[in-house]
Amino acid sequence: MELDTRSVASEPASPLKSPGEEKMEVTSELSSSDWQSRDSGFFERGIKTMLSIRKSKLSLKKERRKEDTGTWNAKRLLQTLRSYEENKPTICNSTEKVGEICEPIEAKPLSVMEINELIQKRQLLQAFASIKLMEDETISERDSEKYRDNPQELVRKSRDVDLLYNCITNAIKSIVEETLEDPTLQHTMLTSMVTLIALEEAAHSSTDNAARPGSDLLGRPRKWREQWREAVNESARKRVLKAPMASREEETSWLDLHLHFLQEHLKEDLLKIKSSVKKCYPEEYQVCDTYVEAFHNAIASHLQELSQGPLDFYELYTLLNWVANTYHSKFFLGHPELKPEVKTENLSLLLTPADWDKLKNDYIASAKEKIKSCFGNILRLEVTEKWEKEVHLEEKENLYHASVSFDIQTIIGEHVKSSGAISGGLETKMLELCMAELLEFIPRFEQEFTAWSTAQDSPSFVPHFVAYINSFHDLVSGLETAFKVDTEELQKILAALTRNFTNIFLTKLRTKAQPLLKKILTKNWILATERPDSLASAVSQFSEHLQHMREPLGQDLLHEVHKYVVKEYVTQIIKPRWKMNTDTRQQVSRKMSQEAAIIHNALIDQGSKADWLLPVIYHIANIIGEKKKDKIKAYVKELCQDYPDIRKEHILALLALRGLGRTRRAAILRQVCQAQESPDGGKGGTLFAEIDVPVICSCF
Repeated sequence: MELDTRSVASEPASPLKSPGEEKMEVTSELSSSDWQSRDSGFFERGIKTMLSIRKSKLSLKKERRKEDTGTWNAKRLLQTLRSYEENKPTICNSTEKVGEICEPIEAKPLSVMEINELIQKRQLLQAFASIKLMEDETISERDSEKYRDNPQELVRKSRDVDLLYNCITNAIKSIVEETLEDPTLQHTMLTSMVTLIALEEAAHSSTDNAARPGSDLLGRPRKWREQWREAVNESARKRVLKAPMASREEETSWLDLHLHFLQEHLKEDLLKIKSSVKKCYPEEYQVCDTYVEAFHNAIASHLQELSQGPLDFYELYTLLNWVANTYHSKFFLGHPELKPEVKTENLSLLLTPADWDKLKNDYIASAKEKIKSCFGNILRLEVTEKWEKEVHLEEKENLYHASVSFDIQTIIGEHVKSSGAISGGLETKMLELCMAELLEFIPRFEQEFTAWSTAQDSPSFVPHFVAYINSFHDLVSGLETAFKVDTEELQKILAALTRNFTNIFLTKLRTKAQPLLKKILTKNWILATERPDSLASAVSQFSEHLQHMREPLGQDLLHEVHKYVVKEYVTQIIKPRWKMNTDTRQQVSRKMSQEAAIIHNALIDQGSKADWLLPVIYHIANIIGEKKKDKIKAYVKELCQDYPDIRKEHILALLALRGLGRTRRAAILRQVCQAQESPDGGKGGTLFAEIDVPVICSCF
């Protein structure tokens, strides 16, 4: 609906001046755009001039003076404007400072067009005075039933008043919006607006709120203070939406940048409000609190909208972290320069509990794939950068070191810490998720390492095997120490992994050692064409790395290697062979003693404590090389004493290897053993109990 441009009360031109000159003279001072900057005398002269001219007009048209009288008190208006000029910065600390302005005076309002021009020029106080005159005149005419025969005219005049008031309402909204948009704040404009709101509240303070038919809002309060508050809210909303926001395609960190711009721009706005805007309003407006609440609500609405869109893991964390840690921090609302005016204690939640919980749940859901991907990257780097390149492993405190444990704990630590900074509940959920993903990752790692180790015979297998056993041991202790988690299930999985890796290790050891063990007591072996240290050298390729394995695992496995070599050596010896003469037996005895010394010395030097295995090969070598049959019985007795788990079949096989006949073997067996068999081994453990007895023992 447009303003009716017809004059509400057109006046005759002055007899001394043309209509244009008269209008310029009457309104030039009151309508000037820089009227606020002049002293109070200006207003007094302007009012007196206006009244003087109007009195001359009334003297010429006395009959019209009787018809068209206004209700505006010129003295009160003059006092109000003078008070405004004298107290610009702190005008109207309350509506009580605005005097009653409803006493009648003999004056005529301006036309609708003229009033609208004043509003466009932001001369709102003059415009309001004229609209109030027009409103009072219309009310008076309505009450006198002047428009009983022409109700449409009353509707038209009421509509003009309403539209003019709406124009001022829009001007107030524009002023509020420009307060933050315009880098150069016009303090006089704000103080003028505050005065205007106070004048309107005083003018309509005693008006009945009930509207009459045909007069719409005529004479009712315009509630400009509420309009001002709504304008502040709308201004805050626009300022929030004005923060730059790139698309995900343009910038991967679009949300982080957007929130940074948002907090920086709004922080500048709040600093401006505190330093410049606040002093233009009376205390009752609570300007800082009003703007803070407006910005808070606008940001909350904006974040709620952002949270409903598709967000990835990093974006979800960015939003959660900004709400939980940045919003109230020194980087935004808690900035030292905003204190003490900007208070955040009574602000509502930025996100509703439902939206907040949804964000956290979405974050945990996306974290599942993120953690899985991070663990997958660890495995990929191990394959491509270490296994395939056969890199030399680092040593720390004489232990082989792999970065797997550190990498896993770092990933878990970073995600748990960042989640804990948001909330304790989120920290707990993240830790549970990480542990669940770890329990799935370890078998995947085991499968990949097993596939790689069985596919090729790499010299770096054993060092990596040792390093991973060390690393996973550190992982368990590290998780227990840092996160106080229950690692029972993890230890079960790692125990299975250790057994599997150990079996692979022993399988590779057998593959290397068996061809050399099978050569024992062959002609080439007896003739010394094979180096006596060949077996020890092959075994050392595996055993020498075990001294870099964490105890007690390293010692246990080295003991198992030592026992395996001795056990397989004895197994090869007691197999049925051809008959050897005395010289051959002597040669075999010396060769066995020599190899036993080399093997035992190598393994003991590498840290083996299985010295209980040392005598067995020497005992057998003495039995084979001994010429005197009586001494053979003593050697057999020593063997039985050191290894009580030896069986009769083992002794018979050894005596057969020595070349003794059936009768002699039986006699020695009766004299020495006398059914001495024990399922238990000696002080170091069982040995012969794990050695299969040959099916056939020939006497040659």
